[in-house]
Amino acid sequence: MFGGSVNIPDFDKPLHAVGGTSNAFTNNDITNYYVTLPVDNLETAFWLDSDRMLSLAFSEKSLEVQRNVVIEEFKQRYLNQPYGDVWLLLRPLAYAEHPYKWATIGKEIKHIEDATLQDVRDFFGTHYIPSNGILCVAGNITTEQIKTLSEKWFGPIPAKTRKERKLPKEPTQTEARSLTVKRDVPYPAFYRAWHMDKRDSESFYACDLMSDILSRGKSSRLYDQLVREKKLFSEINAFITGDLDEGLFVVSGKLNEGVKMEDAETGVELALDELRTTLIPENELEKVKNKVETTKAFNDMSVLDKAMELCYFELLGDANRVNHEIDRYKKVTAADILKVAQSILRKENSSTLYYYPNH
Repeated sequence: MFGGSVNIPDFDKPLHAVGGTSNAFTNNDITNYYVTLPVDNLETAFWLDSDRMLSLAFSEKSLEVQRNVVIEEFKQRYLNQPYGDVWLLLRPLAYAEHPYKWATIGKEIKHIEDATLQDVRDFFGTHYIPSNGILCVAGNITTEQIKTLSEKWFGPIPAKTRKERKLPKEPTQTEARSLTVKRDVPYPAFYRAWHMDKRDSESFYACDLMSDILSRGKSSRLYDQLVREKKLFSEINAFITGDLDEGLFVVSGKLNEGVKMEDAETGVELALDELRTTLIPENELEKVKNKVETTKAFNDMSVLDKAMELCYFELLGDANRVNHEIDRYKKVTAADILKVAQSILRKENSSTLYYYPNH
């Protein structure tokens, strides 16, 4: 997408000429392209993005260049750094049917090597169409100006029929899964994932806060109990993947030297037992809610972050939801946390990766 279009051979050159920058990222659910530039030169961004949506340049040469870039990224991120292949192992362990079992970049390098120019053309023709895109312009500009530019630059592009998202639903997990591997790493590591509800669900907010209760900051439960007090882990985290479809609640940590995996695992289970059996104190819940609110306030200072948030919530069905997210977090009660802990953090719903050094 940055290799140029039929009418504009170099995407970045005219953008840099007007003081702009661009980038993109992709995850399991979306690809996000973004441009930042002075408002007086906004039309340059419309011109560039509309042209590559209308007539992206395809050639074997550009495909080979990008193929090599992605293969190098795969090696650098997943194969040539300690613990880099964790998600290549944990995803297929946790998911049996849903495509979340694959990393976005591919399961293996051969997937990248085997992609043909026709594959890329077909994918582009299916997904990179006006009816499948969400556009947000954030900055000192009026809605009418944005509508005028959108009609001018995207109006003539055929909308096409948007492909409906129909992915197989992951079956309910009924027994615990585990995988043990040895790699060239300095210390053992522990990873456990549980299936949780999808992003557009009420329980999502309780799950998110539960992960913060466990590991957000040095006063969190896992850090306090397992790093500072028992010294089982050098670092430990709890987080959610936040996927559109049913995602994962994950606890991961690096063990301290000399600590047995069994002791580390027991320590994690004892901490989780507290969540499954006891209501958390109101002041502890209020603390993590305040942190969520503070983080959002800081993010909202960035025009780019605002634009991305608006696009994402529009994808969920209503851009205006961005204004009510904090209210949803505030409504979560200690009883809600207890309920999702008991529902999700069950042994039969878990997939565990035991990651050992090979020395």
